Amino acid sequence: MHFVPNITFGHPVVESLRKQLGQDPFFDMHMMVSRPEQWVKPMAVAGANQYTFHLESTENPGALIKDIRENGMKVGLAIKPGTTVEYLAPWANQIDMALVMTVEPGFGGQKFMEDMMPKVHWLRTQFPSLDIEVDGGVGPDTIHKCAEAGANMIVSGSAIMRSDDPRSVINLLRNVCSEAAQKRSLDR
Repeated sequence: MHFVPNITFGHPVVESLRKQLGQDPFFDMHMMVSRPEQWVKPMAVAGANQYTFHLESTENPGALIKDIRENGMKVGLAIKPGTTVEYLAPWANQIDMALVMTVEPGFGGQKFMEDMMPKVHWLRTQFPSLDIEVDGGVGPDTIHKCAEAGANMIVSGSAIMRSDDPRSVINLLRNVCSEAAQKRSLDR
């Protein structure tokens, strides 16, 4: 299992953004690093709200979850496409968000992996109140599949940044997720 040793947006960037933007923005740190334990305290001090780490990157997820909570942050737990959702399941009641990667982590602009949607659906069925995020290749063409499977948090980079009208893309993604969540609550 290989993760990057470096960080693109480290705690100095988070600290600077927090100072400039105040307390309102929610900062979820997606830590695709080989030793996520070492960055918990610096990210907490810098003003991160949620610390999302990869299950595959640590020997002791329970201790890391506890450390993140003790540092005043919410906990996100990510799995790469090759990791089964059952591997995440034992931790689901201890976390705030599950992140199902819909591309291999590391590069923007990759093609969305639709075969990850059964993982999202399974998590939504088993843990109805859990926040479920998808990251990778998500945009106007793929958002309906994500939302219908049960994702309620979306990471979208290229689809927004390469758009002529980023605001309308963001609104579309948000609206599709909201409508799917409302439909789910009516179906219960």
